[in-house]
Amino acid sequence: MGYEKFLRNNNILRGDFMDFRDLIIKKRDGKRLSEAEIDYFVKGTSVGTIPDYQISAMLMAIYLKGLDDEETAELTAAMTRSGKVLDLSGIRGIKVDKHSTGGVADTTTLILAPLTASLGLPVIKMCGRGLGHTGGTLDKLEAIPGMRVELEPEEAVRQVNKSGIAIMGQTAELAPADRVLYGLRDVTGTVESIPLIAASIMSKKLAAGADAIVLDVKWGSGAFMKSPEEAERLGEIMLEAGKRAGKNMAALITDMNQPLGNCIGNSLEVIEAVEILKGKADGDLKTLSLELGSRMLMMGGIVKDRRQGFELLNRNIANGRGLEKLEELIYIQGGDPDVLNDYGLFGRAACGLAVKAEKSGFVSETDTYNIGRASAVLGAGRLRKGDKIDYNAGIVMKKRLGEPVEKGEALAEVFASSGNKCQDGAEIIRNAVKIGKEPPKKKPLISREIIQDL
Repeated sequence: MGYEKFLRNNNILRGDFMDFRDLIIKKRDGKRLSEAEIDYFVKGTSVGTIPDYQISAMLMAIYLKGLDDEETAELTAAMTRSGKVLDLSGIRGIKVDKHSTGGVADTTTLILAPLTASLGLPVIKMCGRGLGHTGGTLDKLEAIPGMRVELEPEEAVRQVNKSGIAIMGQTAELAPADRVLYGLRDVTGTVESIPLIAASIMSKKLAAGADAIVLDVKWGSGAFMKSPEEAERLGEIMLEAGKRAGKNMAALITDMNQPLGNCIGNSLEVIEAVEILKGKADGDLKTLSLELGSRMLMMGGIVKDRRQGFELLNRNIANGRGLEKLEELIYIQGGDPDVLNDYGLFGRAACGLAVKAEKSGFVSETDTYNIGRASAVLGAGRLRKGDKIDYNAGIVMKKRLGEPVEKGEALAEVFASSGNKCQDGAEIIRNAVKIGKEPPKKKPLISREIIQDL
């Protein structure tokens, strides 16, 4: 009875005491969990009253038997309630968040955040760090000398009201249940569960307090979802969870069968974003940034339609106001804005190496997962939590899918702190980029848009 009293005192129980083994068995047998049972699971996970081995068993049962849309929405809501919800009511205007499900050379936040803010949309963006083959926005920003990303919520709110933009790290109080569940998913082979991915993403997004959310749901060799159908299913589930929480939602289903941009690695990606904001670079990274940004402006009430959003975003690239807003963000958060015009201030990698084509033809396939992994091997990412980042390490892709290539021509350039790291990264890229006799069939960057209005 002492254990039951402890649970009741911590508001874990609703009604009678539950034996968690019964819940595991219930889901193992493919039966639906009630809202009270899901709440019990999440709260017990948050305060540590359910042991890891039982949580792991439940995660595997969910992975194998799934959750229906209602269970997923209830899991998302319970995970959101496991911590604080950021109060953004002190920020004037409609707050619109953007989230990507993860990819390689995805630097859209550094482009669309200052651009949309320069058009009057209040931007308070909570970002994460890179792990595995995907990069993290915070790591990219910290490549800028002096840049500070650990802001207190109250400070971020004041900054947005003054300057219209703040980019910050996720606070420990938001959705703490997700940290436990994600860590166990990572070591139990249950990461690829669509309901668990949806609940993980949306609980953090809902806790971040925005009024509306635009999702970039990726599929392909560099994404968790390997097919557009899987990505669409994930997008639909996340949109339904957001709608149940009272949020306006939209999602783009986007291709991640090659790196989104040409630069992979922290300072390299910042430089590419700056070149786009200067109007000196085009390509998929710019296109997707404008597509996502135009949806944010629509949901924020700044523009009436996507075309008007595109026009205004391109205008603020041409007139330099988007770049000025990024400069302002860097200055306010302690960074050195001179890096925008002097890339040498980022520093320089000790070693550089060209990865050359071994035959002529067309780039027919890019294993984006392994290109991202090569970046981590070079030092630009983390293979394990706690790994130190080399901000000057990374990759510059010289060829994209479908482009012709001659034998001996550079497919990519790699940069690292040592020759051995360069050689290791180059070998991974050499095996990841395939050259065929014919170009592959071109796939659209955006395969579908899903909108879920209240």
